[in-house]
Amino acid sequence: MDPISAARPDRRLVIVVRADPVICGHSGEARNLAEAALQRGFDEVRIVTWPVERLQEAGLPLKPLDGVMPYSPGIVVDRPEPVGDYKVPDGRYLAGLTGRLVELFTDGVPTVAMSLYLSPHATAVADAVAVARRTGLPVDVVTVAEAVGSDVTNVVRECVQQDRFGAAAHVLAQYLSHDVVLAVSQYTRDLVVTEAAAIDARHGTRFAQQCDERVAVSYPAIDVGTYLARDEDETDRVLADRGLTRDGYVLFLSRLAHAKGVDDLIDGYARSGAPSAGRRLVIAGNGPQAAELRAHAARTPVAGLITFLDDVPDDEKGHLMAGCTAFVLPSKPRPEFVETFGIALVEKMLSGGGPVITTATGGIGEAVGDTAIIVPVDAPDAIAAALDDVLAMDRAERAAWSERAREYALRFDRGVVLDRILDRVDALTRSPVPA
Repeated sequence: MDPISAARPDRRLVIVVRADPVICGHSGEARNLAEAALQRGFDEVRIVTWPVERLQEAGLPLKPLDGVMPYSPGIVVDRPEPVGDYKVPDGRYLAGLTGRLVELFTDGVPTVAMSLYLSPHATAVADAVAVARRTGLPVDVVTVAEAVGSDVTNVVRECVQQDRFGAAAHVLAQYLSHDVVLAVSQYTRDLVVTEAAAIDARHGTRFAQQCDERVAVSYPAIDVGTYLARDEDETDRVLADRGLTRDGYVLFLSRLAHAKGVDDLIDGYARSGAPSAGRRLVIAGNGPQAAELRAHAARTPVAGLITFLDDVPDDEKGHLMAGCTAFVLPSKPRPEFVETFGIALVEKMLSGGGPVITTATGGIGEAVGDTAIIVPVDAPDAIAAALDDVLAMDRAERAAWSERAREYALRFDRGVVLDRILDRVDALTRSPVPA
């Protein structure tokens, strides 16, 4: 029996997501929503996700398992085992996940069920609700679906391009079947409506109008308090253990994938004055291009000043961010991925340290406002120039950039974000006021 199943809960939150240990901002968002829910009176919080071995088989970038921070008491991570035999490998896992949701939805406990990623998580929630209601057992569930962007770029957009109407209709219909329908940024919301309109134009459906009327923006939930409470002595210790010093390095911390622009950063760093000024380049993260990027860095004339870190635990991120001369995330749009917000950028803005250098790709502008140095995509020379500009700043100017960025980032506090979601849920369940 798990720690919170002994007594019947009064209010439950279920979050369906690719949870830790996946290196993904929205896995962190799930954690933040879960932790905030405990502070908002939910006495049972469950993250329903996939077995770790399945995540490994899928080739997703994963954190070291011993580097994943524990969840607070009151949060249970459900990783349902597959159902069925080896002949339907993917269906086995989806059946396990959907089946667990049916069990959670049929005990009458008032439940808010939220999915991050439409395919397959929102689909699993919608299917589970439909099944639960057919059982005749008590069901008290309000569903929330959040499109994070890759849902559209990887699934719906590809379906539009390949004229796979049925698959696109399935994703959009299940999305719209939820009680509350959200997108992680205005950019993502616009993308959903645009791709839905392309389907409508080709097939005579009416998805775009429904999406335009119902989809609201809900920015990612960030653990603001942890970054603001960072201990300066601990930062010095973390940096020393890594052989780093404050203001001694340029930092990248995210997934190592083509869309993150790490190759442009390496080239821009090599062309800038940072190496001669004694600033190292630290590239922290893991991902499908890790080996390729290491080889790329090794071919540069500044290879000895480039450090790759693939073992950074969650509790070190803020310290590394706080100590850097500049934080560079030169994301660029790719067919397989577009940065729909930029959670790592907000975490950096909360942590302090030198200015953020990034691009205006996707939803990044919504994450940073006017508090970052914006460079074009695919532009190593512009990255080099931006680094040189940062190096030319005095301490007071860098501090001003840092303070402005932190003030802007406070709006993404996880409690504030969850409260706005719950306000939408409450508006659906509130009884009409008599005339």
